[in-house]
Amino acid sequence: MLIKVYGSSVFGVEATTITVEVNIDKGVGYHLVGLPDNAIRESSYRIAAALKNVGYKFPGKKITVNMAPADLRKEGAAYDLTLALGILAASSQIQATTIGDYIIMGELSLDGSLQPIKGVLPIAIKAREEGFKGFILPKKNAKEAAIVDNLTVYGIDHISEVINFFDKDASLEPTIVDTRVEFENANSNTDFDFEDVKGQESIKRCMEIAAAGGHNIILVGPPGSGKTMLAKRLPSILPPMTLHEALETTKIHSVSGKLKEECGLLSIRPFRSPHHTISNVALVGGGTYPQPGEISLAHNGVLFLDELPEFQRTVLEVMRQPLEDREVTISRAKFTITYPSSFMLVASMNPSPGGYFNDPDAPVTSSPAEMQRYLSKISGPLLDRIDIHIEVTPVPFEKLSDKRNGEPSKIVRERVINARKIQTERFKEKTNIHYNAQMGVKQIREYCILSKESLVLLKEAMEKLNLSARAYDRILKVSRTIADLEKSKNIKNHHIMEAIQYRSLDREGWLG
Repeated sequence: MLIKVYGSSVFGVEATTITVEVNIDKGVGYHLVGLPDNAIRESSYRIAAALKNVGYKFPGKKITVNMAPADLRKEGAAYDLTLALGILAASSQIQATTIGDYIIMGELSLDGSLQPIKGVLPIAIKAREEGFKGFILPKKNAKEAAIVDNLTVYGIDHISEVINFFDKDASLEPTIVDTRVEFENANSNTDFDFEDVKGQESIKRCMEIAAAGGHNIILVGPPGSGKTMLAKRLPSILPPMTLHEALETTKIHSVSGKLKEECGLLSIRPFRSPHHTISNVALVGGGTYPQPGEISLAHNGVLFLDELPEFQRTVLEVMRQPLEDREVTISRAKFTITYPSSFMLVASMNPSPGGYFNDPDAPVTSSPAEMQRYLSKISGPLLDRIDIHIEVTPVPFEKLSDKRNGEPSKIVRERVINARKIQTERFKEKTNIHYNAQMGVKQIREYCILSKESLVLLKEAMEKLNLSARAYDRILKVSRTIADLEKSKNIKNHHIMEAIQYRSLDREGWLG
C-alpha cells in the first residue's frame, strides 16, 4: 500500500515541502532513498522502538521510502514522526485518510515522546503558502510556528496523540498566538542602560549618532576606559524592531536552532559578540551544509568585535562584502544560499599591544612604530566601511565617584527614533535605503548639500588634519545624521565640525 505524508526541508532561510512516499510490499527489507543523511538513515531504529513502546509494530515486510524531490539533500532527525506515521498508515495499522492535509515534523525518542526541531518558522510559512490545513510538530516548537496566522498549529508531546488524532478522531488543542499582541506586549527592555555609565559624555553622544544613522563605529582606547560597557548598551537606544524585522530575525535564529524553547517572536534586537578566535565560516556562515554565521545572527541588530586587531586578518576581510551589500552569499558546487546580514558593526581596540597611548606615564608604553604596526593589522578597506572613529579616554575619579546617574537610555532612544522617522520619510521612495548609513554616492550628492562656508570649512579641515579622501563621504553621512538629530533641514557648519572629529584613524600622524 502506498501512502504520502508531508514534511519540510529548510534550505537557507526558506523551506521546501518534502513528500515522503511510503510503499509496503511483499518481501523483507527497509529501503530509504532521496538523499537522506545519516541521522535520517538511523531513524528506523528510533521509529521501531517508539512504535513498540506505544503498542504498534515496525512491519517485517519490504518497506520503500522515497523523500521527494530526490535530488535535494535532507538532513536531521526531524523526519522521524513523518516516517513513523507514513509506515503506520501504509501498513494499515491506523486509518489516516486526512494525513496528506498536514505538514508533520518531529524527532522521536525511544519512548515515543517528541524532541524539539530547528527551522520551524520558515516551515510554517511555507505550509501556509501551499495551503496545508495544519502543522503537527513538537509542543516546545508550537509557539514559534503559531506566529504564522491562517495556519492551524498542533503542538504534541507524544506520538500516541497524533495516532489517536488520525485513527480515532481524538481532538488536539491548537496553539493560538496573536502575533501583533505578542509583539506589542513583548519585553523590549534590555539588561543594560546608559544611565549606568559614569562620564564619557562625548562617547555617549557618538553612540547616539551611530544609532540614529545606523553608522558603524570603532572605539579606540586603553583597557578599562569603558569600550565594552558602552558597546553593550547600544541596543538599548536603537529603535524598536518592526514586526517585519522581528519575523525576519526570528526566522534566521530558528534555522540556526538558537531560539529558546517555547519562544515565539524575537522582539529585542540581537547583540552578538564573537570571540576573536572565531573562524571565517563561523563569522559569515557556511559549512558543508551551510548555516548562518554570526553576521546573519546579528541581522537587524549589533555585531560587536572586541579587540579588533586580535581577529585573524582573513576573518575580518571576509566581512567587507557583507558590510557593503548587507547580505552574504555562500556558494557551493550544486547550490547557492543567501543569508541577510544588515547589522551595525561596533568594534573596539587598544591603540597598542601594551594597551595604552604613547604616554610616558602609562603602566605599559609602546613606541609609535609598535603602535603603527599594531593598527596596521586592520586594513584600509575595512576601516573605509566604518563611519565613526572615536578615541575613548579613561574616566577620572571625580566622575566615577559621582553618585548621580547619567541620562537614561529611554530618553536617548526617543531622540534616535525621531531622527529615524525623518530618514524614513526622506528615503520612502528608495527600495534598499532606510537610514543615512545606507546612502550611496548619488544620495549623498542629493541630500548632503553644503553651503559655500561649510565647503570651505571641510576643505580646510581635510588639508590641515591630513584626512584621507575616503573620509569625505563618511563625514557628509555623519553630518547629515547630526542635522537630523537637531531636526535641521540643512547641514550647518557645526554639524560638519562635529563630524570631522569622528575620523580619528584617518588622520596622518595620529600616533604622534
